Amino acid sequence: MISGYTGGHDPRPDYYSVCGGTTGHAEVVAVTFDETVIPAEVILDMFFALHDPTTLNRQGYDVGTQYRSSMFYETTEEKILFEEAIERNQSLWAHPIVTEVSRLSRFHVAEDVHQDYYAKYPEQGYCQVIINPKLAKARKYYSAWLNA
Repeated sequence: MISGYTGGHDPRPDYYSVCGGTTGHAEVVAVTFDETVIPAEVILDMFFALHDPTTLNRQGYDVGTQYRSSMFYETTEEKILFEEAIERNQSLWAHPIVTEVSRLSRFHVAEDVHQDYYAKYPEQGYCQVIINPKLAKARKYYSAWLNA
């Protein structure tokens, strides 16, 4: 995975401008995987299981359009996969999924400090309070795929 920003209008976003909410960009990750090892549907289902896709412009304590639930596609096939994943996962949530599905414009790679953040800073409060519960949930529901 590569951390980055996309979906906005600023040609040179950085962490502070994106967090400030003025760039239109969302904080995102580019996910690369081998479909012979793990199907795309499993990756997409994990996406919907590990965050709340029903809250508009919010993830946990973070509020603003930069924290919107979003998926950016490059091909029509990806768009269809994303839309099918939304339909498939809606039954898991009491409220409507508000995940935005948009064409990927330009992906801006985030600064080095944001790459592999959890591996670098597992003791940080954000990792302990936000990421650790998500990892526990992933291990519980997707252990067969995590060991592949």
